Amino acid sequence: MSNIAVLVSGRGSNLQAIIDSIENGYLKSRITVVISDVGNAYALERAKKHGIDAVFINPGNFASKELYEKEVLKVLKKHGSELVLLAGYMRILGKTLLEAFRDRMLNIHPALLPAFPGLHAQKQAFDHGVKVAGCTVHFVDETLDCGPIILQRCVEVKEDDTSETLADRILEQEHKIYPEAVKLFVENRLRIEGRKVRIIES
Repeated sequence: MSNIAVLVSGRGSNLQAIIDSIENGYLKSRITVVISDVGNAYALERAKKHGIDAVFINPGNFASKELYEKEVLKVLKKHGSELVLLAGYMRILGKTLLEAFRDRMLNIHPALLPAFPGLHAQKQAFDHGVKVAGCTVHFVDETLDCGPIILQRCVEVKEDDTSETLADRILEQEHKIYPEAVKLFVENRLRIEGRKVRIIES
């Protein structure tokens, strides 16, 4: 049974997907804490509804990113966190958290990386005229959305799509592959080999 922490900044729909996967027995894990850098993030309310500790840590109260991350790390350690999931967490991580959770931190991104990293990836892809978009779960490292890739899922771009309808369909797939990737991690079935992640058969 792995102790999972989730870092959030917004509505937390991917957090909800993880919570649902735990409650229906798909994931043999528990979320011990949800931490937000935004005080009114709806993700905190989702956590509370499911009896999960919900913690707001205001970055504005700290003189530096390092001091802020040391406070986050203190909360993570207090809750026995073994795996950290980023779910719409809008801050670029610094050395403090990256070193503490090396190869134990995952992120979900709404594009087929390495294409369209950063913000508004769905709109980037739509505006670029791609025929296939999608989403990626990857390990987090010092690079922006460029850590080793665990899983990807393709989403066809339809002729009548808008960037919003495309984003909605990508989100549906995010809710499927994030729990899949977490399951692979907690079952110790992922091996990082350079840029590649090898998935061990069960």
